[in-house]
Amino acid sequence: MKQLSGIDASFLYMESDKTPMHVAGCVIFEYPENLEGSFYDHFLTFFKSRVHLVPMFSEKLARTVFQMDHPGWVDAGELDYSYHIREEKLAKPGTYEQLETHIAKLHSERLDRKKPLWQLTVIEGLEDGKVALYSKLHHAAIDGGAGMVIAQALYDLTPQPREVKPPKPKEEKRKPNMTERAILNLHDLASNAVRQQLTVMENIPKVMNQWADMIEPVVTGKLGLPQLIAPKTPFNVALEKGRTYAMRSISLQDVKAISKATETKVNDVVMAICSGCLRAYLDEKHQLPSAALVSFVPISLREAGNQEINNQVFGMNVPLATNYRDPVKRLQKIKDESGVSKTMAGGVKEFAPQDFTLLGAPLLLPGLMQFYGDSKLANALPQAVNLTISNTMGPPFPLYCAGAKIHAIFPVSIPTHGIGLNITVQSYLDKMNIGITAAENTVPDMAHMGDLFVKAFEELRDTVLGKPKKKPAPRTRKSTS
Repeated sequence: MKQLSGIDASFLYMESDKTPMHVAGCVIFEYPENLEGSFYDHFLTFFKSRVHLVPMFSEKLARTVFQMDHPGWVDAGELDYSYHIREEKLAKPGTYEQLETHIAKLHSERLDRKKPLWQLTVIEGLEDGKVALYSKLHHAAIDGGAGMVIAQALYDLTPQPREVKPPKPKEEKRKPNMTERAILNLHDLASNAVRQQLTVMENIPKVMNQWADMIEPVVTGKLGLPQLIAPKTPFNVALEKGRTYAMRSISLQDVKAISKATETKVNDVVMAICSGCLRAYLDEKHQLPSAALVSFVPISLREAGNQEINNQVFGMNVPLATNYRDPVKRLQKIKDESGVSKTMAGGVKEFAPQDFTLLGAPLLLPGLMQFYGDSKLANALPQAVNLTISNTMGPPFPLYCAGAKIHAIFPVSIPTHGIGLNITVQSYLDKMNIGITAAENTVPDMAHMGDLFVKAFEELRDTVLGKPKKKPAPRTRKSTS
């Protein structure tokens, strides 16, 4: 059994019916030319030829004896493809708004823990003839970097799928009995605790030095004091089960041009667009706080070349300058604030714990999280952040899957109790594709928020770059007869 780290297992402990802990995505395919039969059957055959390239697809959870420590991954045996790969069709007319609503419904449903923690749904019936693939995988198994590893296994660079070596025959291994498992679990529990204690003790002097280095610029006035508490918004409450979702696209070229013209980073521009969207949304509802909203921004700890399927993430909190009316001032303020946050996060991220051991964690921690949700403490307690914003750079070249060209890739992510809104950006080709995910009781009118995101982008673009010139209508040649 391959035991989960404390960070990976925490996503299991945080999960409830109201807070599913799977990350997901919606890929839009152009329908393959000359395909006979259904795309679902075609994709299923293709997937079966690649499933062995990603071990997590064939692994399920197993508890430790008496649930003394974190669970682990074991071989799942024969896969039930009727559960893992489903086929659905939108009702006519098959609009993208219908697709968003359907994805929100699928995203609110938890994965079955008795099976490998993933599920794919092929969705046909789009009015433009394209086909969608909604995929969800439990966050206990992957982060964004691990998701890219899975993409490398399933995607190709040409319409003709590459040849893949068949799986090696599995070796039969004797399963340990209950007594042997208990001894192994106790050994792992003890060794993990000792190892983590030694790591903490070893890092204490380094962390203290780093904190001194970080505090010195604040004390001397070189850096401002970071915002520690986020203002209260409708997003910062205990969540109900329903989800809402919107997908939108903006020009990657324009985002890069804004970044260059303002001497900011692309990520700063993304956060500034989010800021403009949130400011407009809350202002319309007369719920815009006077203090700036704060976003949690994940930071990958994954080293180049690391292809482990697990979580390797840290993060920083960045004020979003929603208290500034001018879009360029918001961008510049975010640039300054993110610089402070990066300095502070960069000083300690290499010492960020990626594992922890707690006796009885699988029994104790889920109960605490269930109490936190049911008691609705999130409605009353102050939060450090208002939402999560992630930005992942994707390939600038076309990808193919099962011979179908990928038209767009939209992320679908996780809201949690107290942080009921998540905006995730994934670039692909010449577009930045945005997936906005929320609980239904925090953002019931998600389509409107999606439209406001595009308007916020256009406002920043037009202010920085000037309004784009309209192309003249093509002239028609007059008849000479």
